[in-house]
Amino acid sequence: MGRIKTKLTKRVSLKLFKNNPESFSSTDYAKNKGRVDASLELYSKKLRNVIAGYLTRLKKAEKQKNL
Repeated sequence: MGRIKTKLTKRVSLKLFKNNPESFSSTDYAKNKGRVDASLELYSKKLRNVIAGYLTRLKKAEKQKNL
């Protein structure tokens, strides 16, 4: 199995993904991390990293679906 994501992580990630699909068009974690940092005012590095990782995972799954 994998790590379980909290509702907060999923809710914020999906909201960012749907509102700014062109901003998070990369499957590169480091780029997404910078974009999350610019988009949200987060006080926790861990939360920022988890959201960026989940966005990267969503983008990879979307690309896999389209193939």
